[in-house]
Amino acid sequence: MTTTRGPVRGERRADGSCRFLGIPYAKPPVGPLRFAAPVPPEPWTEPLDATAYGPTAQRRPFAEVTTIPEPSIPGEGVLNLNVFTPEPDPDAALPVLVWIHGGGYVAGSAASPWYDGAAFNRDGVVLVSLGYRLGIEGFLHLADAPDNRGVRDWIAALEWVRDNIARFGGDPAKVTVAGQSAGGGAVQTLLAVPSARGLFRGALSVSGAVTRPDGPEVARAVARLFTSRTGLPATAAALQDLTDDELLDLQDRLGAPGPDREGLPPMLSLVPFADGELVPEPVLDALTTGVAGAEVPLMLGFTAHEFNMIPAPGPDAPPLPVLLGGLGLTGERAGAFGTAYADIDPARHFGQALTDVTFRAPSLAVADARADRGRPTWLYQFEWASPVHGQAYHCLDLPFAFDLLGAEGVEAAAGPTPPRSLADALHRSWVAFVTDQDPGADWPPYTSATRTTKIWDDVPRTAEDPLRPVRAIWL
Repeated sequence: MTTTRGPVRGERRADGSCRFLGIPYAKPPVGPLRFAAPVPPEPWTEPLDATAYGPTAQRRPFAEVTTIPEPSIPGEGVLNLNVFTPEPDPDAALPVLVWIHGGGYVAGSAASPWYDGAAFNRDGVVLVSLGYRLGIEGFLHLADAPDNRGVRDWIAALEWVRDNIARFGGDPAKVTVAGQSAGGGAVQTLLAVPSARGLFRGALSVSGAVTRPDGPEVARAVARLFTSRTGLPATAAALQDLTDDELLDLQDRLGAPGPDREGLPPMLSLVPFADGELVPEPVLDALTTGVAGAEVPLMLGFTAHEFNMIPAPGPDAPPLPVLLGGLGLTGERAGAFGTAYADIDPARHFGQALTDVTFRAPSLAVADARADRGRPTWLYQFEWASPVHGQAYHCLDLPFAFDLLGAEGVEAAAGPTPPRSLADALHRSWVAFVTDQDPGADWPPYTSATRTTKIWDDVPRTAEDPLRPVRAIWL
């Protein structure tokens, strides 16, 4: 196979599909390019071995804090992507799913076995998964570097897809961009980025994490916090020559809790933000009150208990009412929250509040705003509870959507016998959306009249406005 930069050699799999791994879409972000906008790779003439995953921006294993197996692979060329295709025929013109991994914008790996494209290839879809710069390198505001470098990486990868995917059997006019958690936030961010317009025709945001507030003043406050905690100026010149471990140690210090974080988002600090240029305005504003993404069909949703596994605060933490108040649960809102979740163990209230404020309420606001304007939107909630933890928690839906119930780590997350019928139905809806920009006749669009929501459970169904309590508390 030959890309615009040079030939690549992948591998044919037992089922007849092919995969091409670790293809660079930009030069390695090292030296003077470490905090620069992505630069196209130099052309090559000899076939590039694309039979193994490329380096990841994640440098430390995060197995103890994530459900998803996410390997860390050393190397400089972290701006690479993987192509899984049922048929590398330039005339195939197949629909394309571009996948952006999660990890809180500081972790994650495109090399996860949960992101294998085998089932999508079986069903006639080309899948591309991509890596991007994380943490300080991707998202810290630096006075002497372009902002939102991670966002620029996403755009560069989508431009690679536009220019090359036909060679792998994909149609550049049939691209759907998708992602989970930080990757779902990436999808929503890309909808608000004018320079990404035209690079994809559909969007699928899974448990999308978009922080509020996310204006330039917050990014500058995070940069000041970085300097006050580390003693180093927030500049590329000061950080460029640090080792990966040194930079990660600084990142840990920035992310630690403390009273000097007051006024910043409660969880995520190194995230995409409205810089006034690449991202012209706060993402949620652009999606709820502006015209961003108006022409793009959007499927979005979340699990019912994303962060409910987070335990109740320990004895040294502030009292629960204080913590909930920091999330906006005061006065009438606090009363409505208590009523709505009266059947939940109080020890889970903080986790449920984080679930709502981080995932459910923002995505519901986007769905409501798009419905009010007649924009094509489909909303879902994944409610199937794993027998391992008794909840529908963060990341649990992915092996169902990718139809990879036998993948590494799935049994630990979903138990020994996750329902095959649920995987069939959920995966089928994704394939339909990527192929036709509509998940199927059994899932009507989300409108202001009905607020029809897909409920993914043992027996998938639709319900009218099942998230009304969330709206009453948070919106």
